[in-house]
Amino acid sequence: MAEILMKAASFVAIIAMGYCLRRAGFFKESDFGLLSKIVLKITLPAAIVTNFSRIELDPSMLGLAMPGFLGGAFLILLALALNAHKSRDSRAFDILNLSGYNIGNFTMPFAQGFLGPMGVAATSLFDTGNAFVCLGGSYSLAVIAKGEKGGFSVRNIVRTMLRSVPFDTYLFMTILSLLHWRVPECVVNFSGIVGGANSFMAMLMIGVGFKVSGSRSQTGRIVKTLGIRYGVSAALAAVYMFLLPIGLEYRQALVILAFSPIASSSPAYTGLIEGDVGLASAINSLSIVISLVLITGALLLML
Repeated sequence: MAEILMKAASFVAIIAMGYCLRRAGFFKESDFGLLSKIVLKITLPAAIVTNFSRIELDPSMLGLAMPGFLGGAFLILLALALNAHKSRDSRAFDILNLSGYNIGNFTMPFAQGFLGPMGVAATSLFDTGNAFVCLGGSYSLAVIAKGEKGGFSVRNIVRTMLRSVPFDTYLFMTILSLLHWRVPECVVNFSGIVGGANSFMAMLMIGVGFKVSGSRSQTGRIVKTLGIRYGVSAALAAVYMFLLPIGLEYRQALVILAFSPIASSSPAYTGLIEGDVGLASAINSLSIVISLVLITGALLLML
């Protein structure tokens, strides 16, 4: 328990450090984009390569991609149901800000720190399914819900995913693992050094980008959105832990994945549909705080 609390406290301290450094002027708000590129295009792919190289991937594990997709799809359907008699803007907003999981920037460091290579592999496969939702799927459906031109496009979703370096790395390493092809040791050593920085860089990036800009009048909307999101998360976590007929290490990974924050891409996509970016940013940032508490609590109960 002490080790879990110390690691979790270290993650919180790094987030706080990033936030304080930005407030002190060491980082600018615009530096978040640079840090995000470093995490998504360098340290996270390196961590994926390293951890996939340490395991033997069984074809049966591919099913772990389904909870990532189905969880996001269920939240989209829930957003549509809850907004059936509300405005198009409200419907589109909830599609984007209820669904999707922030795995690479947030939950992956927890998997690295607490669950080992098998947990990281499960997390990677879950995020592969999640990518279909948060890297184009939810945005396309939000455009349709708002009644704008363009509509749903499978081609655009696939194109968006294939432009994602983490998704490409997941796909490449999954294929190599299924074929039992080994990555050269020199590559694994290099990726190990680079990927070792992923936890620090991801948490620092979250701290630099952390902000709550929603107005007080929007407090009720924030509470409702987060209450629905984490109510569903708790239900899914219980299903994953107690009903799925898979190994304990995979169920543990799915539990912390269920409590992941809302996808970090949601505020950006909200801006693209001319939605309330301030409200989206507030919801996104507060979801990080809630997920920190819930994931730490889940780890204390499971490990």
